[in-house]
Amino acid sequence: MFKNLPPVTKNLLILNVLFYVISLFLASNGIEISQKLGSHYFNSVLFEPYQIVTHMFMHSLTDFFHILFNMLLLIMFGAHLERTWGAKRYFVFYFACGLGSILMYNTIGVWQIMELKQALINDGYDISILNNKVLQGQFQYLPHSNQSKSLIDAYTGMTYSTMAGASGAIFGLLAGFALLFPNTQLQLLFPPIPVKAKYLIGGYLAFEIYSSFSRPDDQIAHLAHVGGAIVGAIFILVWRRIDRQNFY
Repeated sequence: MFKNLPPVTKNLLILNVLFYVISLFLASNGIEISQKLGSHYFNSVLFEPYQIVTHMFMHSLTDFFHILFNMLLLIMFGAHLERTWGAKRYFVFYFACGLGSILMYNTIGVWQIMELKQALINDGYDISILNNKVLQGQFQYLPHSNQSKSLIDAYTGMTYSTMAGASGAIFGLLAGFALLFPNTQLQLLFPPIPVKAKYLIGGYLAFEIYSSFSRPDDQIAHLAHVGGAIVGAIFILVWRRIDRQNFY
């Protein structure tokens, strides 16, 4: 199966697994790189521009199913789309969905950090000093009142919050597949019944949209998944309008 994977999908698979293995090895030696390579909110003091790309290859080290599930979906749906489009169009599509996911992830978080910064300034804190303490890992030593402690905790929590994984791009692949091949039968394992792609993937996306509002604190970037799917759907709809001679 690995030999039959098209080139972009194969290289994406290799990079994701390589990043995971290296991260696991470094973590076992006391070196944590998830804060460096995972993406922080754009207005977090810990954000670096390269994280826009590197976050797509980082996965949770405490949840092996995170990378396993993403890579299975990459092989199943990504390989099929690459064979349909060719390497160049597929490469553009994949990374555009990944960028769309991080933009959606930042829509609410950036605003929340701005509000917390303003609240701390109103409470008499110097944000530059606070950010330096965060960078040094010494924010817990900041003087505070009982009222401002919750603000500091919320601000540092948002600052350290990271988005990592290929899930945003993967959801773009799912959305693309569902729009291109809506009536393709997908075989479930439990229960072992066939379901059309438009129903299975559509239901999964609907669940993610619901979860982004109903479960905002479950440590899963549901909005990032939704963002990747939205960008994927937009690309498909645009390509359909400008390329009516082909099925896609």
